[in-house]
Amino acid sequence: MNVIKRSGEEVQFDIDKIVNAIRKANAATPQEQMSDQEILAISRAVEETCVSLKRASSVEEIQDLVEREIMSHGYFSVAKNYITYRYERALVRKANSTDQQIMSLLERNNEEVKQENSNKNPLVNSVQRDYMAGEVSKDIPRRFLLPQDVMEAHEQGIIHFHDSDYFAQHMHNCCLVDLEDMLQNGTVISETMIEKPHSFSTACNVATQIIAQVASSQYGGQ
Repeated sequence: MNVIKRSGEEVQFDIDKIVNAIRKANAATPQEQMSDQEILAISRAVEETCVSLKRASSVEEIQDLVEREIMSHGYFSVAKNYITYRYERALVRKANSTDQQIMSLLERNNEEVKQENSNKNPLVNSVQRDYMAGEVSKDIPRRFLLPQDVMEAHEQGIIHFHDSDYFAQHMHNCCLVDLEDMLQNGTVISETMIEKPHSFSTACNVATQIIAQVASSQYGGQ
């Protein structure tokens, strides 16, 4: 029987993890102690329920089952502490890692930053300050703006979300401007429709305006 982790990975069901989690909640509840036999019985009941599903259970499903089993045995204070423990573990998983990233910048051992942008020298103080601000900016998309599956794929190395430190400002990097389409079919600049140019000089003028408009809302080259 497998368990689906939060990362999507399937691992073998381990009843000891349930036993240990209940024991921690039980130890935090001196006024309502469960015996080891009761803890094991609850853990086995959860295991049997998971087996009966005839499919892999998610971590959240298993934790819900543990809560219900503890309460069904009348240990409501233990169940409350188990819920608290579960919440605290969720907070740890979502802990802000910005401080560690900034410290790695100052210690000059952040390989991700070194490889992210070849136009910047991470050893220069002014660049380090820019990168430090960037780490704070990355934290916002990580926790609020980007979908969780995109962020998880980025952190697992499945994809790479380039220059996420500028995403919070709705800025983009290293654009390829499709001048042919804009010149042949017209474009909109500052909410004004620019028709297809009919002379080379006009086309050059429009191209200059297009590039200036794109450059004003992006970070990096074109």
